[in-house]
Amino acid sequence: MTEYGRGQGPEPWHPDDPLYGDGGWGGQQAQQAAQPSYDGQAQQYPQQSQAQQQYGDWGTGDQQGYGDQSYPQYDQYGQQYAPQQPQQPHHQQQYPQHQQQPQQQYDQNGWPTGSYPQDPYGGGPADPYAQQPSAPYGGEQSDYYGTPDAYPPPEPPGRRRAEPEPEPRTDWDAGPDQGEHAFFAGGDDDDDGRDDEPEDRRGRGDRRGGKERRGGKEKKRRSGLACLVVVVVFGGGLAGVSYFGYQFYQDRFGSAPDFAGSGNGEQVTVTIPKGSGGYAIGQELKKMGVVKSVDAFVAAQAANPDGKSIQDGVYTLQKEMSAASAVELMLSPKSRNNLIIAEGKRNEAVYELIDARLEVKKGTTAKVAETKWKTLGLPAWALNHPDVKDPLEGFLYPSSYAVAKGQTPEDVLKQMVARATEKYESLDFEAKSESLGLEGPWELVTVASLVQAEGKTHDDFRKMSEVIYNRLKPTNTETNQKLQFDSSFNYLKGQSNIDISESEINSNTDPYNTYTNKGLPPGPIGNPGDDAVKAALNPTSDGWIYFVATDGMDKTEFARNIEEHQKLVDKFNASRGN
Repeated sequence: MTEYGRGQGPEPWHPDDPLYGDGGWGGQQAQQAAQPSYDGQAQQYPQQSQAQQQYGDWGTGDQQGYGDQSYPQYDQYGQQYAPQQPQQPHHQQQYPQHQQQPQQQYDQNGWPTGSYPQDPYGGGPADPYAQQPSAPYGGEQSDYYGTPDAYPPPEPPGRRRAEPEPEPRTDWDAGPDQGEHAFFAGGDDDDDGRDDEPEDRRGRGDRRGGKERRGGKEKKRRSGLACLVVVVVFGGGLAGVSYFGYQFYQDRFGSAPDFAGSGNGEQVTVTIPKGSGGYAIGQELKKMGVVKSVDAFVAAQAANPDGKSIQDGVYTLQKEMSAASAVELMLSPKSRNNLIIAEGKRNEAVYELIDARLEVKKGTTAKVAETKWKTLGLPAWALNHPDVKDPLEGFLYPSSYAVAKGQTPEDVLKQMVARATEKYESLDFEAKSESLGLEGPWELVTVASLVQAEGKTHDDFRKMSEVIYNRLKPTNTETNQKLQFDSSFNYLKGQSNIDISESEINSNTDPYNTYTNKGLPPGPIGNPGDDAVKAALNPTSDGWIYFVATDGMDKTEFARNIEEHQKLVDKFNASRGN
């Protein structure tokens, strides 16, 4: 079979055709049994009996498809065969010897001239594809070439009509196979609305509607709005990537954002918590609008040789300061706005300082301390001691505190009590008090407060501590376990006098009067500092039991017995002109 199909009266192939040499039935015989095709002997093909019956008696050349009309047969070279006899029932085919015929004439295109005999290998008219059984009685068969979908019969090249050139396509169409998404196409409603337009106003795409549809639906048109959305999305994405890329570069390689100058003149109070490092301080300053970035402050602090000495407390600064100027101002005493509690200061004086800093009515903090002292954070061992004038005495630890207007007295007192409790616990007061012969940490705080009150210099503290412990000993026959300190009597009186008469002292039996009562006073008489606390934990062991402020102010001298003590008293009287 050729690529053109079989048609009525096909023409033989030209010798130059690449398919020239098709042997027809002989070719099939050669492929199946490799037997000679035209040796004059009958060939048997039992396996083809059914197929030959299907085609009728085509193998004999006696076709009956057109009213018993016989046709001459030709071999593969265009030579005519002699008519063959009908096949026997056992379907043996007999082929006569070739007979020489005059050579067929051909035109200039290689096609034979004259009439066109029947192709010996072609199908019958009733079976154009040689696959349908022929009509046995010459009945008329349907014309398969008459249908609209059939291929036309083959024609010689000289007789063929030129194929119409396809119309050039002027619009680009990715087509359904290119993965066009519905997002890029218009709706079906727009296409339906175009049905009423005149034919001449429709685009070429509408005239080719049959080719551009898949599944009976017309191709959707692209939406300009969708394209605009895509452009906006991609543009926004590009802008976002550029912004974050710039931020990443600035964070890794650029300098930290910073203000210029020493501020805009607007003052602000900044509280730096205890234990804050560079980043914590920078965060507080940035939150209050002092510096522009934390990194800028950290860098400026590191660049300043004294930057690490910035302490907690309250600072008065300005907004929009450069990081370097902020560091310099925080290192200056001008910026410090903390409440500083001095060593040895009594609670009564501390309450007045808090009132002044908070700008509240005088006596407000003292009232809070008197009524709420149990809720301010005192440790358990500091509670329920009899005859104590102020349970918070000794627990408003001397230090620098961030106190500013807007806070409450209760908050400030809690902060101070917490600082003292932390200090005492860090020094293990409970265990150390027992080793020193005391009845608990409460008495150790009381000893430290006495050391702070009686000592004039830090060098005196350890000697003063030994004096206290020696006088508390049961074996003390010098003072009979009486401390005889003016400081405790002055605390009782709320005064700080050094000239106290013996009659006044000896006539007062208050528990805080250590001249008339043995042992320690009921509680601390002030707030000891670090040096006094450490001296109470580590007294000297030189045998000191007496002391006298020989100049009445700053110089304290110590004695081991009463004789040495009397000499110091005479020295004191001489200094005063007595």
